[in-house]
Amino acid sequence: MEILLYLAAIIAAVAFAILVIYLVKVLKETRRTMSHVADTLEGLEKQMEGITVETTALLNKTNKLAEDINEKTTKLNTLVDGVKNIGDSVKDFTQSIRNVSQSVNRIADENKETTAEAIKWSTVVMELFKRNRNK
Repeated sequence: MEILLYLAAIIAAVAFAILVIYLVKVLKETRRTMSHVADTLEGLEKQMEGITVETTALLNKTNKLAEDINEKTTKLNTLVDGVKNIGDSVKDFTQSIRNVSQSVNRIADENKETTAEAIKWSTVVMELFKRNRNK
């Protein structure tokens, strides 16, 4: 029975040795994998630094562009207001001309007979003037 006990101990020792050898190989592979992961993370960190710098520059340019657009929009609004005021002035002027024209037409209609008589008398006076001049 003692032999079985020694045999079991030897089997356990061999199994433990095989397990240790296997674990050493696994740990070496894990160490190599972790080394690759560390290298990859370092490269990623460097790329992220570059992206951060580029993103900051892009944001600065975008902010400047937005400010420029706001300034130009304000100036354009001023121009549009000026054009609107000119349009209102032209509209008022046109309305004034229309009112004057209507007034002239109304007065002409009211004084049609008087105007016709004045034209007749002026024609007569002109004829008399011409006759006296020719003599």
